[in-house]
Amino acid sequence: MANEERSSIAMEKDSGLGKVQIADEVVAIIAALAASDVEGVASMAGYVRSDFVNKIGMRSLSKGVKVDVLDGVATVILSLNLKYNYSIVDVSEKVQEKVKATIENMTGLEVADVNIKVSGVEMESHG
Repeated sequence: MANEERSSIAMEKDSGLGKVQIADEVVAIIAALAASDVEGVASMAGYVRSDFVNKIGMRSLSKGVKVDVLDGVATVILSLNLKYNYSIVDVSEKVQEKVKATIENMTGLEVADVNIKVSGVEMESHG
């Protein structure tokens, strides 16, 4: 059981006052929130729209995110649905930059890669 618990911890360090542990799930949620904040991102793939987060809970937000952490270095894979009429290349680069910066600033982890999988394109609903 200790091994299962250990595998879900992205980072553990001693702050001098005690241990600080950050779960993989927390890093995934940070990544999803950062990506969702970029203009041109419609939603996480495999996830309903971000305006439903309060109704279904934060854990559901990380469904389109995979985080691997080894020795304090994180690799992130995001599956996204983008909005129609936005440059896939431009939006993807902005997501990569924002996710990397946000995770590094909030957790202290080094982010080696932020890989983007574009799973779909969503049209705006009118009316």
